[in-house]
Amino acid sequence: MVTGIVRDWRYLNHDMGPHHVESPARLEVIYRMIEAEPAFKILKTIEPREATEEEIALVHYRSYLEKIKETKGKPRVILDPDTSTCSLSYETALLAVGGVLEAAQAIMEKRVDNAFALIRPPGHHAESSRAMGFCLFNNVAIAARWLRQKYGLERILIVDWDLHHGNGTQHAFYQEKEVFYFSTHQFPYYPGTGDWDEVGEGEGLGFTFNVPLSPGKGDSEYLFIFKEFLTPIVYRYQPQFILVSAGFDIYAGDPLGGMMVSAEGFAALTGQLLALARETCEGRILLVLEGGYSLEGLKNGVREVLFQLAGLKDIPVKEPVISALVRKELAPAWHNLELYWPQA
Repeated sequence: MVTGIVRDWRYLNHDMGPHHVESPARLEVIYRMIEAEPAFKILKTIEPREATEEEIALVHYRSYLEKIKETKGKPRVILDPDTSTCSLSYETALLAVGGVLEAAQAIMEKRVDNAFALIRPPGHHAESSRAMGFCLFNNVAIAARWLRQKYGLERILIVDWDLHHGNGTQHAFYQEKEVFYFSTHQFPYYPGTGDWDEVGEGEGLGFTFNVPLSPGKGDSEYLFIFKEFLTPIVYRYQPQFILVSAGFDIYAGDPLGGMMVSAEGFAALTGQLLALARETCEGRILLVLEGGYSLEGLKNGVREVLFQLAGLKDIPVKEPVISALVRKELAPAWHNLELYWPQA
């Protein structure tokens, strides 16, 4: 098993200010952890590159690209209440997208079995024409379109376990069946999208599956959702590549979150996704860092995920147990599963 990682200290160049939670320290603690763990010497570094303007334009309007490009060299540009740039943000955002594309290519060319792109700025809130929620370019959405264009893939699955709903990613593929978007997220919460009735439209009807959750959900609830809803969807959809928007803000104690997932929980979720990838798409799975604002949560969560990706640690398989109250909360998920992805 060869696991690739995208890691480059230039990702720390993007800085939205000393008090912003999406800080360079998020990656520094991850990179230091990788350097200190002897077992991770086997990880294969994938060198990033800056994405081209044509690649960014696979998802974003040219006018928006120019708007972000104009921030180059300026000490601070406020794009929305949560999102700003510094003088090096534009190049860093291009490098983030390019790093994800290089990882996807390494997987497709079988130079690695799977990969984790440890990049910033994150991407899943970025819309085609606006920055939002700490995000400049939608790294995962661009990667999905790029895989479609370069390799002719017809079924790509995006799994988004971030605390926040990936509005930008959902909107990019809402009318398409070639990219399936599956999201678990705290709700109601920022950005306000991702309710049960958001299921896609036109040719994309049924190819968006949202699981909005009230706070307090932990390992058992997330594993149950993956087992009961994601697993049958994967078997019926038969993806050719799996992209994961891996947000670590569902970690217990994250300053922005209300979820209770442990480091071992991230390991178990990754194990489930790896098994699904092996059974449907030759193990082709690429994780891309999104949120996560507890430095402890990032360090411990990413460590456990990497152990799983590289096949370095076994995790005990436990049957997830949920309460009757949570089961009732998930009733719309069973309805949508039966409506759009019934068992043959």
